[in-house]
Amino acid sequence: MTGQVRTVDGRVAGRRGQATRQKLLDCLGEMLSTSPYRDVKVIDVARKAGTSPATFYQYFPDVEGAVLELAEEMAKDGAGLTDLVAGRSWAGKSGAAVAEELVEGFLSFWRKHDAILRVVDLGAAEGDKRFYKIRMKILNSVTNSLTDAVKEQQAKGRIDADLNPAGIAGSLVAMLAAVSSHQKGFQSWGVKHADLKPSLTWLLHLGITGRKPPK
Repeated sequence: MTGQVRTVDGRVAGRRGQATRQKLLDCLGEMLSTSPYRDVKVIDVARKAGTSPATFYQYFPDVEGAVLELAEEMAKDGAGLTDLVAGRSWAGKSGAAVAEELVEGFLSFWRKHDAILRVVDLGAAEGDKRFYKIRMKILNSVTNSLTDAVKEQQAKGRIDADLNPAGIAGSLVAMLAAVSSHQKGFQSWGVKHADLKPSLTWLLHLGITGRKPPK
């Protein structure tokens, strides 16, 4: 953990305090992967971390506050998705590679952060602006980069100029996020994980370039 960390009452936490705080977050993250968010209680997180509820409340106002900390850290990791598409060329085989890498990036990111993303989606769906902003922080930068790509394709006459670039980009990003969060569900439809990536890549490339990926 880097940077200055403070307790709930504003005091700067020392190295030992920072370690305790991080352990509480790590334990909370583990519990979210095995228990429903609403069932996770402060006393259970503290017990798993080998400390007391009083110690938990030194660093977080409640479970939700700690979850938001986890979500913010997760969102920072999500910034890497932008690097997969920003400034990249969608011409020829380069475009196919960009599509494939972005699809793999989304699928891997959702698998890695599945537990906390489920909580973020729940909070956003319930209208909690804090969770909504975190979700949009992850998706916005990718959407902006894809919007630029669509505009470039429109300028070349490959995509109908009457279509809204942000509408296309946003729809594709929403598709990637929705499919990534539903990876396990595809198995019930007889879709293997190995089949999911090429299917998404085909749709993404077609949506951006107006053409199917070159082989």
